[in-house]
Amino acid sequence: MILGEKVRLRAIERGDLSTFVRWFNDPEVRHYLLMYMPMSLAEEEKWFEEQLQKRDGRIFAIEAIDGDQPVHIGNAGIHDVDWKNRMAEVGIAIGEKDYWGKGYGTDALRTLLRFAFQEMNLHRVQLRVHDYNARAIRCYEKCGFQHEGCLREALFRDGEYHDVLLMGILADEF
Repeated sequence: MILGEKVRLRAIERGDLSTFVRWFNDPEVRHYLLMYMPMSLAEEEKWFEEQLQKRDGRIFAIEAIDGDQPVHIGNAGIHDVDWKNRMAEVGIAIGEKDYWGKGYGTDALRTLLRFAFQEMNLHRVQLRVHDYNARAIRCYEKCGFQHEGCLREALFRDGEYHDVLLMGILADEF
């Protein structure tokens, strides 16, 4: 496990999949993610099996550790690792809405970045975020991410086109 101040990151397990399906089938949660289609447990099981074969990243469960028992509140991942250039993309989702806006995502992302820079020896981490996701943008800025670009009207959601913002952070900025 990788410990933060409010959270710990652990490997995902097959038993987590029904929780993922519940989160990702909630339109309010899905609104902030790259995915837009509801998913079945069978699809999530297939995705899980594919993750076990990958060597270019890792998905972690985020557990809040502020009570007697840890609570699985979301996922964070390091994707598309480019070992030659020492860079990767990250993503994070807090699926338990009761934990939104309370600093758990920020702590999870800082914990993930610490792992990426200090254990994986990455030089650069980047991400994409929808322009309307103000809560996530604030989180990324608090963690040190810089705005690097904008894919104009690259996302069609809820009948409108939206920009996708590109943000990045270098190891010496963390």
